[in-house]
Amino acid sequence: MKNIHDKMAARGVEALDDAELLTLLTEDGQAARALLEAYDGSPARIAGESEARLRMVGGLGLKRARLLLAAAEFGRRAAADRAAEADSVATSDDVVRLFRPQLQRLAHEECWVVYLTSSNRIIERQRVSQGGVTGTVVDHRLIVKRALELLATQLILIHNHPSGTPEASGQDKTLTERVARAAELFDIRLLDHIIIAREGDFSFRREGLMGR
Repeated sequence: MKNIHDKMAARGVEALDDAELLTLLTEDGQAARALLEAYDGSPARIAGESEARLRMVGGLGLKRARLLLAAAEFGRRAAADRAAEADSVATSDDVVRLFRPQLQRLAHEECWVVYLTSSNRIIERQRVSQGGVTGTVVDHRLIVKRALELLATQLILIHNHPSGTPEASGQDKTLTERVARAAELFDIRLLDHIIIAREGDFSFRREGLMGR
């Protein structure tokens, strides 16, 4: 532990690797190594685990499991605050960074729209639908109506998959086509439809599924 504290004092907390950070949080190097081994070295998987299962790994126990989850939640809230300050987007990765903190761990689906100017400045971020575990109903007409009210020339769809897998469903593809066609009637461009899940993200544009 002293070596880790000395390293942090000399080079900053960002210099610590995952095992060292976990050792600081758990005060147990063996438990830290057991966590990384159990979750394939993924801090995201550790942070997304349930309290009941996490406490059983490497003899972590309830108190340290809760400390880890509290640290993970604090990190998510900090990331969400930073994302809320963004005023423009340039790539699908920018959009994922904006929405992952608030959508990744939801147990239900939500669909959001980012309305943009022609220079990719964010005019508004709006939740347009909230549903259940397996889906949510989205009205493409209301999406376009709001774009016209805001004088937006571009928009991006974003929703989450609580199942954990980001692959697009047939329903997702149908929604994308409907919104794109409706928006095009008013010279508004649907730039992308992005799906966010625990196991990654899916971009229609990145996969070549956008019309133009």
